[in-house]
Amino acid sequence: MNPSTIMLFVALCGGAWLAWRFYSRQWAVGLGVVAVLPALTIANQISWPVVVVTAVLGAVLVWHRWARTSATVVRWGARIRRKAGVASTLDIFRFASAAAMRRKTATVRPSLAGQPRSQRSRMPTTEVAVPLCRVGAQRVWSSIEDVTLVFGGPRTGKSGWLAGRILDAPGAVLVTSTRTDLHRITCDLRAGNGPVYVFNAVGLGELASTITFDPLTGCAHPVTAAERATDMLAAGSTAGGSGSDRAFWDGQARRVLAALLHAAALGGLSMRDVLGWVADPDKAELQLTSLLRKSPEESYVADATQFVTTNDRTRTSITSTIMPALGWLTSPAASAAASSRKPFDVAELLASRATVYLLGAEETQAAPLVCALTGHIAREARRIAARMPGGRLDPPLTLALDEAALISPVPLHSWTADMGGRGVTIIAAFQSRAQLIDRYGEAKAAVTLNNAGAKLLFGGTGDRDDLNYWSTLAGERDEPITTTDLRGRVASRSVRKAPVLAPAQLANLPAGRVVVFRRGMAPAIGTAQMAWRRRDVRTLARAQAGATSWTTRLGAHLTSLAGRARAWRARLGHASSVIAAGGSAAKPVRADVITAPPPRSDGLPAMVPADDWTSEPTSDQNGGGGIAGGRNGDGQGRWK
Repeated sequence: MNPSTIMLFVALCGGAWLAWRFYSRQWAVGLGVVAVLPALTIANQISWPVVVVTAVLGAVLVWHRWARTSATVVRWGARIRRKAGVASTLDIFRFASAAAMRRKTATVRPSLAGQPRSQRSRMPTTEVAVPLCRVGAQRVWSSIEDVTLVFGGPRTGKSGWLAGRILDAPGAVLVTSTRTDLHRITCDLRAGNGPVYVFNAVGLGELASTITFDPLTGCAHPVTAAERATDMLAAGSTAGGSGSDRAFWDGQARRVLAALLHAAALGGLSMRDVLGWVADPDKAELQLTSLLRKSPEESYVADATQFVTTNDRTRTSITSTIMPALGWLTSPAASAAASSRKPFDVAELLASRATVYLLGAEETQAAPLVCALTGHIAREARRIAARMPGGRLDPPLTLALDEAALISPVPLHSWTADMGGRGVTIIAAFQSRAQLIDRYGEAKAAVTLNNAGAKLLFGGTGDRDDLNYWSTLAGERDEPITTTDLRGRVASRSVRKAPVLAPAQLANLPAGRVVVFRRGMAPAIGTAQMAWRRRDVRTLARAQAGATSWTTRLGAHLTSLAGRARAWRARLGHASSVIAAGGSAAKPVRADVITAPPPRSDGLPAMVPADDWTSEPTSDQNGGGGIAGGRNGDGQGRWK
């Protein structure tokens, strides 16, 4: 083996390494290519086992240097500088494309795992993913097992985007909203997938409720009674109170309300009986004790007894916490929607891929009722999923919670950690991050945000803390700075840190633009598709508009014919009366000659509208002597 060859190879490798360290990329590549020649010469002079061992050791050394922490941090920093801190086309393809979502088909949809790869490639991506936005020619997706949170001010397009996700849902859908827009846009198309139900606890838009739900349904079971009390109290209170005191009284109210619901269910009573017990606990002691002795849970007897026998101050604090959860009983529409004890069959809803619209409004105090029904359906779906293959619903249940903080504040901090793996897709829309914190509190809101796999930010947010939060989440980038002298010549070049998305940019997002924060990927800015721009929605709208215009034209034509018939009947009746009064010698009526009215007392003729003059024949029709009335070319009366 020639020592000079080895020394040349080592010198070339060292020179290439130094050139790479000092960012002389071209020199480093050139020296590396030249070093291949002595490397081949050395490889021909030694045995192949030595070559293999040397290559393996070299590969291990390169892998170690590539995988160590410092190299990883350096690569990440270089990637941020190269991509300006946002997701590149390759990032979207690797983590959020349709192909990336289809790779999870066997996990999120166990029933589709046995399909051939060719058949799965032709399957609509909405079967396994939720479309978020479009970035250029690419579409950004989120898996159906991930939680999607949507933030945006009023009239920024949240509901229009959410309507599209309702139409795309492969299985049953539960929709909550404070308006009828989502129902109007999606109900006809969703009817093609399965039955459509409406639970209108406030009479919103004069839509009739097609299902009813009594909060006492299932409360004969102690666990269900505790869950129902939690849901109803969560909708009737906010996190605005003082921390420890508020949590204490919420806990006390939850124990007492669960015992009251359990007792009413055991006795076959109604929610108005529960309201009566809360309003007058002294009269309820004997009845409550008698009913709760039938319960398999002995602690409920102690909870009810403690409530009715405690001091007035403590009792007042508990009742003031419970009363907002029962305020919907004062609304006739809400009381009617909760009048039936017939259980709502969640298994049938899932099997038929039905759509349930829960409508409510905060000012009508119907949020506890809507929240209770939402919790009932979601928890029953979770129990059903535990018995299915893979432990998840297939197809999944979609919870489209529009204005979730106002009418359906379900415990998202716990649901977001568990429901996705059970086959329940959660899409919750809020007006801002501040609204989420106001409803759930700082800690629970942070947990909800951390559990969300995708966050979609529309414009319209003006809160400083919110904007700083989203800007911090987007990160920083290196912005090149060029300094020039007075003559415009370059004096220096430097780099400074700048936010990828400044707060002002986030506050003034154009209409239809969204920022996507997706797990495992840098933020991306794209365009959100509104539901009314979809092809199926526009086709249905044109068909309905055509049917409406045809019926409108037919109705107008029939109305015109009826008017003409009434006019002819009136004329025939008038002619018959004239003939009966004056015989057959009645004079023909001339409509073009009008006799002037009698002169006024001052000698001047009296002018009156021509329509009020009496029409009768005259021999002076062409401007002859005398005074005669007529109509000129513009239809006005004049004197001749």
